[in-house]
Amino acid sequence: MDLRQLKYFLVIAEEGQITSAAKRLNMAQPPLSQQMKMLESELGVQLLERGSRSVRLTEAGQVLRDRAEQVFELLNTTRRELKDFHAGIRGTLSIGTVASLGVALLPAYIREFREQYPQVTFQLWEGDTHRITELLKSGVVEIGIVRSAHDEEIFHSISLPAESLAAAVHRKFGDIITDSRYLSLADLKARPLSIHRRMESLILQCCIQAGFEPEIVCKGDDVRSLLAWADHGVGIALIPRSAVDLVPTAHLHFYELVNPRIELPQTVIWRKQGYVSAQARGFLQKITDIVSGSP
Repeated sequence: MDLRQLKYFLVIAEEGQITSAAKRLNMAQPPLSQQMKMLESELGVQLLERGSRSVRLTEAGQVLRDRAEQVFELLNTTRRELKDFHAGIRGTLSIGTVASLGVALLPAYIREFREQYPQVTFQLWEGDTHRITELLKSGVVEIGIVRSAHDEEIFHSISLPAESLAAAVHRKFGDIITDSRYLSLADLKARPLSIHRRMESLILQCCIQAGFEPEIVCKGDDVRSLLAWADHGVGIALIPRSAVDLVPTAHLHFYELVNPRIELPQTVIWRKQGYVSAQARGFLQKITDIVSGSP
């Protein structure tokens, strides 16, 4: 398996057809098909399910596609790192973030950073904390923004101000809708709740502290899905305060939860080992300045 074969494979995966992939690669179809058969033979797995007009990735093919994308991103990162020695703070910065922070928190940091360094562009990768840490370890991204705990032996970190948990309440639950900005956690007793899977332990602990065991109707990995369910009246979604504007809606009322107030950690992390690009160093310094209140 070499980079040329991986490139061929990725183009086929993107095109969904060997014919159109061959055209895009400026080569004939038979040699391209032969290269894929050689790759499958070498790896000992089937990568493509071939139809009369299209191809579809097998489960093994999907794994190889993900790895191949990371390989080429790592190559691009390496090229950028080498150019950094002479180029200064410019180029592309790859950042991994959990979805809600990528929408609500990150843009403000990006705006302030680009006012000082307008020649920097960005690659954004989203996922849960586990995916972000894996992308950091593999070198696909340089900076991660996560909510959950991280390995302090592997990563440096900057703690951001904690964020409160909010409730997205459909108007069908009219008996608890008020003009207040706040809602007591106890008001959610015997109500169907939708929660982020990684927040389950914290939410359970706080609900017990408030005197009840929560009725959880859904656990998910993306707050946008939880909000979509809540928008259809399927449970009350418990989400980070920054996520309230992720899904346009006229059906939901949003409240910050109190008694007790539930706070979610937010942390910027990066590898202790390995090269840190000029743009990453500049971005980390900007975040440090913002958090400390420095001009």
